[in-house]
Amino acid sequence: MEPPISPVLFCILLFVGMLILLEVGRHLGVKRRSKESEGERTGLGAIEGAVFALFGLLMAFTFSGAASRFNEKRMLIAEEANTIETAYLRLHLVPQAEPKLQELFRRYVDSRLETYRRLPDMKAASEEMVNSKAMQEEIWTEAIAATRLPSSHPAAAWLLLPSLNNMIDITTTRAMALQLHPPRIIYALLFGLGLICSLLAGYRMASGQQRSWLHILGFSVITVIVIYVFLDIEYPRSGLIRLTSSDQVLVELRENMK
Repeated sequence: MEPPISPVLFCILLFVGMLILLEVGRHLGVKRRSKESEGERTGLGAIEGAVFALFGLLMAFTFSGAASRFNEKRMLIAEEANTIETAYLRLHLVPQAEPKLQELFRRYVDSRLETYRRLPDMKAASEEMVNSKAMQEEIWTEAIAATRLPSSHPAAAWLLLPSLNNMIDITTTRAMALQLHPPRIIYALLFGLGLICSLLAGYRMASGQQRSWLHILGFSVITVIVIYVFLDIEYPRSGLIRLTSSDQVLVELRENMK
C-alpha cells in the first residue's frame, strides 16, 4: 500500500516548517526577553518540557509500532512459504494427479511473487491477487477430486486439504497486513508537534546573542531523519527499506519446484 503522502515530501515540508518556526520562535523570544521574569521562565520551561516529552513519546511509539509491523510482515512471508511447501510435499499422497497439481503450484507461486513485485501499486497488485484467487480455487477443486481417486493414499483428504486451507488463509492474512497502518491523524500529530516544538525551541534560544546553527540544524535534521525512517519502515514496499530479502524464501521455494 502506498503512503498517504510521499515520505520524502513529508520530511521536506517538515524540515522547512521547523526552520521557519525556529526562527519565528526566536524572533518572539527576543521581543519578550526583556519583559520576562525569572518565575515566568521557570513556568515556561515546565510547559516546554511537557510538550517535548509528548513529542518524544509519540515518535517512540510510532517507531516501535512500525518496526513491529515490519517484522510481522517478514514472518508472514516465511509462514506463507512454509504453508505452500507443506502442501506441495503432500501432493505425493495423490500420485495420479500429482503432476498436474505440481504445475498449478508452480504457477501459483509465480503469481504470488508477481503480486508483491507490483507493490506499492495496489491496483496492479490487486489484479494479480484476483489471478491468485482463481488459481487457489482451481487447486482446491483439483485436490478434492484427486483425494477421491483409487490410487490416492487413504489419509490424503485428511492431510492434503487442511494444508491447502492454510495456504489459502495466509494470503488473506498478508493482504490485511498490507492495510495495517497508523491512522492519518498520527502523521498530522507528528507534523504538528514537530512544528510546535520548533517554535518553543526557537523561543528558548532567544536568550543567546546569536543563532546557534549547530543546534538549529541538529534538532531539525535528526527529527526529520527519524520520522523518515519510521515512514520508510511503515511502507516497506515503496521506499529504501524493502522486504526483497525476505521475499527470497518464496523465490527459493519456486526454484525447488522445478
